[in-house]
Amino acid sequence: MMFMSFNTFAQKVNDKIKFFESDLIHWDQSKSKKWTLKERMAFYNANTVSIAVIKDYKIEWVKAYGFADVFHKRVATPQTLFQAASISKSINSLGILKLVQEGKLGLDDDINNYLKTWKFPYDSLSNGKKITIANLLSHKAGVSVGGFDGYEEGSVLPTTIQIVDGQKPANSPAVRSMFEPGSKAEYSGGGIIISQLILESTTGKEYENYMLKNVLIPLRMKSSSFNQPPKNKGTLLATGYVNGKQVKGNYHIYPEKAAAGLWSTPTDLAKYLIDAQLSLSGKSNKVLNKEMSVRRIADNMGVFVSDFKGTKYFAHDGKNEGFVCSYMGSVEGGNGVVVMTNGDNIKLVYEIVTSIAGLNHWKSYPFESVKESVSLSIKKACEKNIDKGIELYKTLKKNKPNDYNFSDESELNTLGYEFMQDNKIDKAIKIFSLNVSEFPTSSNVYDSRGEAYFNKKDYLLSKTDYLKVLELDPANQNAKEILLKIEEVLRK
Repeated sequence: MMFMSFNTFAQKVNDKIKFFESDLIHWDQSKSKKWTLKERMAFYNANTVSIAVIKDYKIEWVKAYGFADVFHKRVATPQTLFQAASISKSINSLGILKLVQEGKLGLDDDINNYLKTWKFPYDSLSNGKKITIANLLSHKAGVSVGGFDGYEEGSVLPTTIQIVDGQKPANSPAVRSMFEPGSKAEYSGGGIIISQLILESTTGKEYENYMLKNVLIPLRMKSSSFNQPPKNKGTLLATGYVNGKQVKGNYHIYPEKAAAGLWSTPTDLAKYLIDAQLSLSGKSNKVLNKEMSVRRIADNMGVFVSDFKGTKYFAHDGKNEGFVCSYMGSVEGGNGVVVMTNGDNIKLVYEIVTSIAGLNHWKSYPFESVKESVSLSIKKACEKNIDKGIELYKTLKKNKPNDYNFSDESELNTLGYEFMQDNKIDKAIKIFSLNVSEFPTSSNVYDSRGEAYFNKKDYLLSKTDYLKVLELDPANQNAKEILLKIEEVLRK
């Protein structure tokens, strides 16, 4: 009888997987065509998708699709390791909050109380307020540096202090105050690096070693590592791809471990997610107790919480050079999903998350019609003839305004940067100019075009765009720095 029940369960799961693979966007009634997972992977230029699905606080199924490395025809498996990118911040929060739980850190204390070899240099922008550890974890510290580019393998890597001070060989600016801490939330990988420094100062241990012993092992995340890169995992590491092209050296190295350095699998991240759910209900204390887990979710420390008609979900995305990923889990009920890819388009990941939410009937989850990526839809035309590609954009917007994603400025911005990275600067400028006409009140679109003009050495036009950036965003530090460079060039 038990054997029959198991077979019935397995068949139901297999049927669910087949349905998922054959009709990925099944929830969208506005679509007349069924899109298979394979077709959507091709549309988004994704070589690999690896998925772990959670139901009733258990892993329901795990499956990987495509190639972990295209050149070597290395097929992806559930054991293939991906860069978890900014999902690292979720795991980092467990390590920091465990120290709080043990009384070794005060969540609401000044961070300088715990920094030994380096102190945060407060200035007038912090308005006399002190940054707390809670501020760092919830992106309310008011400090700079959103994300990190990583380093090619073989590069000289900066120390953590060189990273926070923006000193060579660090390739990111110094982490400094932008506004009064606690006054608002603004995403800052820089703030998370300060928490990495605090952890090392407090424990006297290297970050990756502390996290392995106190977080990864207790959660049975046996394949995961903050080592850069993981030791003895060569054949399991996925190769990263940007715009379909292999990342030089296969992947970047991230000494910014707490913010972007974790290598993992969907299965391991599902273990984290399940334990976080169980801890919230007082059924697990492998790392955090119920009280600390509840505060973690309530204050968005290492997570982002969404409330859909009273039903809460916690989640985090990740994007490194050649890798994108995401997880989402319900605060109650034990539902969730982890998706990891070695590509650069997060939209496919979101479609998969929504598809799983529909299959497993997630409570109150919002199912919205999918708007196709307009940049991907015009990309081939733009590559052949940029003017005809732009004309296609205008035609689609006129005739099918509800079918394509015209409201997101990152669509054209991403396409423009793809052309710029391929040294097709004139094409990039035309795309950026289209974006300026579409989003004239956005400082970011002028910043992008200004960068393209700067690369073309058209300094006067670049200056005009960066002055516009400052008009729209007076605190924009990047624009100020580029304008100083332009003035220096023009004086010569």
